[in-house]
Amino acid sequence: MIQHLTEIVDEARKRGKKRLAVAYGQDSHTLEAVYEAYKEGIVEPTLFGEKKVIEQVCAENDIDIKAFNIVDEASDVKCVQQAVAAVVAGNADVLMKGLVSTDKYMRGILNKEAGLFPPKGVLSHVSIVEMPCYHKLLVISDVAVIPLPDFKQKIKQIGYLAKVANLLGIETPKIACIAPSEQLLPSVISSTEGALLAKMGDRGQLGNVIIDGPLSLDVALYKDVAEHKKVKGSSVAGDPDCLLFPNLESANVFFKSVTHLCGGELAAMVAGTKVPCVLTSRGDTSKTKLYSIALAFLAVKQKAHTYTNLPTTNRNRIYGLQNLSDKSRLYVHQGRPL
Repeated sequence: MIQHLTEIVDEARKRGKKRLAVAYGQDSHTLEAVYEAYKEGIVEPTLFGEKKVIEQVCAENDIDIKAFNIVDEASDVKCVQQAVAAVVAGNADVLMKGLVSTDKYMRGILNKEAGLFPPKGVLSHVSIVEMPCYHKLLVISDVAVIPLPDFKQKIKQIGYLAKVANLLGIETPKIACIAPSEQLLPSVISSTEGALLAKMGDRGQLGNVIIDGPLSLDVALYKDVAEHKKVKGSSVAGDPDCLLFPNLESANVFFKSVTHLCGGELAAMVAGTKVPCVLTSRGDTSKTKLYSIALAFLAVKQKAHTYTNLPTTNRNRIYGLQNLSDKSRLYVHQGRPL
């Protein structure tokens, strides 16, 4: 079982290189993370962004620009469109957000014509956090996509949490449904729905998971608090693998508190798309983005083909990148247009 985020990178390395399409990848944190992933031997990266800016950022941060394929495009929206198109066409295995804002990135993913989002699907977000004050990795949802999930969406989110926990080697994840109190409060939706989800979990209606709720955050995370509050019969309280938050606000505050106040690190990606999509904050560290890349690579369903022994131009022909819009100029490792 994976115990630390660094082990996700190790596991990704064992599975071979994957092809990464980075939408508007021209900020230092993104480039540093992708370059580190390249040096770790886990990625064949293509950056969609403004070549002059990428060159400048690479020079300022001692990054070897020869590590990247570059599609020269100044528009952040077009970068998202082209990166999504590359993934949908099978020319990349994973999509990643760069400097572009989350709303533009998500619009590109949700575009029905693009084909990355399945019909009648539910898009959500899953993060893995590692913090000094908790004894193992913690999978949480949803910090970025669904503002106020309804009951059906929460069922989907539980499935996404379980799948990510499975990637960590957890066969039967323990999931805590977070609410203001461990007491059932009939007037509080997160409380009543947490209880319903727990009962469904007991009956095996939510897959191979153990669910309890409602649980307050302190009861969920600390066994001594659960004992003090006389919460009995819970195998989740004090030892959850996953936290299902009632809304985006509470999850996002927890997410940022972990990193900025608790010295934690994290990995994050979109859930519910046809292929893994990395979604981190523009303010996240390069280390967080590296871990997120590795996590998305673990989620790739089929092993990607690798072409490390081929010349760069041949690799680009195989990826189909020469078929991109004529308005964009593709640059290979040496900076020459195809």
